[in-house]
Amino acid sequence: MTAVGGVMWLIFTAMLAFAIVAFVMAAIFREDAYRAADKQNKGFWLIILGIAVAVNLFVPMLFLQLAGLVATIVFFVDVRPALQQVSGGRGGKGFRRRGRGSSSDGPYGPYNGGR
Repeated sequence: MTAVGGVMWLIFTAMLAFAIVAFVMAAIFREDAYRAADKQNKGFWLIILGIAVAVNLFVPMLFLQLAGLVATIVFFVDVRPALQQVSGGRGGKGFRRRGRGSSSDGPYGPYNGGR
């Protein structure tokens, strides 16, 4: 039974770490980015993710921990990409990801000015 306990400890620790990382990322983004991305406000996500962290730390109830995991996954899959898009991604000015093209590229390739 100790192997099962060790695996469960690893899963719960991973869920806790995942929730902490989501909470920190939610705290880093500016309030106006949440409004511009048309997502719930920053306070909402800080409360939800803070509860997820607290539940993983102090409440050994699997149902509540899974609810916190769902909230964390929603943040990472839906909210964080929208916030990054509104905020200009990561790295600030001058940072260009490979394969993204220039700012004059349209949806079907580079815009050549009607030539």
